[in-house]
Amino acid sequence: MWQLHNIFPRAVIPQRSALNQLTRTLLRKYDCGVRPVHNWTNPTTVYIDLILQSVLDVDGKTQSITTSIWYRQIWTDEFLVWDPEEFDGVSEISLSSDAIWIPDVILSEFVDEGKSPPIPYVYVNSSGSVKNYRPMQVVLACSLEMYAFPFDKQNCSLTFRSWLHSVKEIDLALWRSAEAIANDKREFMNDGEWELLSIPSHYCTSLLSFRLIQVLIRRRPLLYVVGLLIPSIFLMLVDVISFYLPLNSGTRIVFKISILLGYTVFRVNLTDEMPATAVRTPLIGVFFVVCMALLMLSLIKSILVVKLLHHSEKEVRQMSVSACLLDKYGSAGHVFNDSALTSIGTLDNINPCGEDSESLGQADWLALCSKLDCFLFRLYLLVLALYAGTLMMLWASWSFA
Repeated sequence: MWQLHNIFPRAVIPQRSALNQLTRTLLRKYDCGVRPVHNWTNPTTVYIDLILQSVLDVDGKTQSITTSIWYRQIWTDEFLVWDPEEFDGVSEISLSSDAIWIPDVILSEFVDEGKSPPIPYVYVNSSGSVKNYRPMQVVLACSLEMYAFPFDKQNCSLTFRSWLHSVKEIDLALWRSAEAIANDKREFMNDGEWELLSIPSHYCTSLLSFRLIQVLIRRRPLLYVVGLLIPSIFLMLVDVISFYLPLNSGTRIVFKISILLGYTVFRVNLTDEMPATAVRTPLIGVFFVVCMALLMLSLIKSILVVKLLHHSEKEVRQMSVSACLLDKYGSAGHVFNDSALTSIGTLDNINPCGEDSESLGQADWLALCSKLDCFLFRLYLLVLALYAGTLMMLWASWSFA
């Protein structure tokens, strides 16, 4: 028997680890549905803190913003207190978040939960302090003002509050000072489209405790200035230069039609780059519409002047004949009866002054049309300059505000 006992020794039962014993001791009679205070009249103070990591998307059509933040909650659980010396010096453990009481602090602007990684554990130290750290990607409702696009600033609110508990049960406070949170830009991805300005916070209380944290961001306009505004300005400059084409060459109208067609194609291709809003049209949308209207006005003006130039060929010839007859006979005191004037008017091929007078009349008419074209061109430039100056003043004031 002794030999068999040496060959088959008795199985050694391992002792439970200190972490296992501590967990069993803490959760043996724990009720996760009861607020963890010995005196129910004492409120549980929940400290909150956040660090904005990035702004992933701003949707003007749905009035929402998608953000990625590092969020943490810290509170004291009076039922999770132990003496570290009784458990091999263990002063902090991780517990399942489903096994203990978790404050029901929510975001009032919450619309949809993004691709947030699940964090099923919280950390508890021997004094009962519970730390719930987790990254969150959330879609929040935000009243977006897109009128100043691409020089716009957005102010989105994050309202933290308890869903069911009153201020007498759960009180919200900031883990760090308001100034530290407002100026903390360490983790923010500052190389994207949006620039973080500040994160001010306010405390509001009524029946419920509110913590209002605002996120102030500003769009970087360089991408849209290069991709949207500068090409439009170039097309408008080309249209202005086209006024220097000869009026009677016949190429000005064709050239202006080509510019208008190119601008239309340019606008259609960049439709996805424009912010979509259902209430108020952004100023850049008004800019594109007015630019197209100015291109059409420029084309209509050129058509009218060219039509006036070519429509008057017969009238110019008749005006030159009458001018020559008056110059030849009017000075000598000759009187023409009605029959003579009628006979002269019916002779289409008669040109008493010769071909030089007809050419001179056409040249005078061309000069008159050129002066009209120059006047309309200056008027067009004045309207264009006033419109461009107004837009530049508005966008400059928004950009440097």
